[in-house]
Amino acid sequence: MAERWSPYHLRLHRWLSHHPELLPDGACVVVALSGGQDSMALLGLLVDLSRLHHWDLRLWHGNHQLRPDSSQQAAELAAWAAHQNLPIQVETWSDPRADEASARAWRYAALETAARTWGASHVATGHTASDRAETLLLQLARGSHRRGLASLRPTRPLAPGLSLSRPLLLFSRKETALIRQQLHLPLWMDGSNNDPRFSRNRVRHEVLPVLEQLHPGAGRRISGVAERLAQEQESQQELVELAMGTLTTSNRNLDRRSLMALKPANQRQLLQAWLNRQGYQALPADQLQTLLMRLAPSRAHGRSALSGGVWLHWNRQHIWLEP
Repeated sequence: MAERWSPYHLRLHRWLSHHPELLPDGACVVVALSGGQDSMALLGLLVDLSRLHHWDLRLWHGNHQLRPDSSQQAAELAAWAAHQNLPIQVETWSDPRADEASARAWRYAALETAARTWGASHVATGHTASDRAETLLLQLARGSHRRGLASLRPTRPLAPGLSLSRPLLLFSRKETALIRQQLHLPLWMDGSNNDPRFSRNRVRHEVLPVLEQLHPGAGRRISGVAERLAQEQESQQELVELAMGTLTTSNRNLDRRSLMALKPANQRQLLQAWLNRQGYQALPADQLQTLLMRLAPSRAHGRSALSGGVWLHWNRQHIWLEP
């Protein structure tokens, strides 16, 4: 690919220079390449910036076998990458299932394996500010806890010693389309991105366009809200850890009286933090609220079923878990 320089290159270069943990200089980076506009824009920018950051870029493409033309597109993408002298691994899903969660789980597991094979420290994906806005709207509609609203962070652990990075979160999907066009990169369309059976597609094509018409730039601002929520979440985590030290007994039980003496918002946050310590992921906001209502001081004792065959028990003093 011919090198280019544009305001988009400069914006990404400055962001990565200020946040070197996203893609450290000299790192071996696996780029998840679907062939769509976002991942192609990501690849184009990273290739051009490699002369400044000295990355060792490796490409990975997953053939989900959920579309009739997926194998042909995978072959064309591999041939194009080879022509560009970019090492690429194409992997085919042997047990394709038409649901988003299964496909995502397979992709990340396969990306981790590829990264281990190449000795990479980072996996880069083409998630944009538009993806982040869609995620926040979906989580908001589901009544997610604040942790869910702050999802799609710029980086997160994928596995021990391996980080997942999202360098394009400062760009909208409209901008990635312009970047791909300006860099004269090919495009492989995924028809499933228009399938209304997937909730994200309906938000993308029916909800966000209306918000953009009413308030231009809405997607970028919604993504900014998610980032601010994430930053607040991080700053509050230190305070939560301090509070947990006083609320947790020596046998890891939770002090019910002290918990229920706090404001409702703090009750929710600390109960969730305690459950996380016991190995439970974030509970839906409505389930968390129901638990707190049952834990009100007027109820002497009781229990509530959690997933995985575990019961949450309480008496007047303590809260604990039992099989």
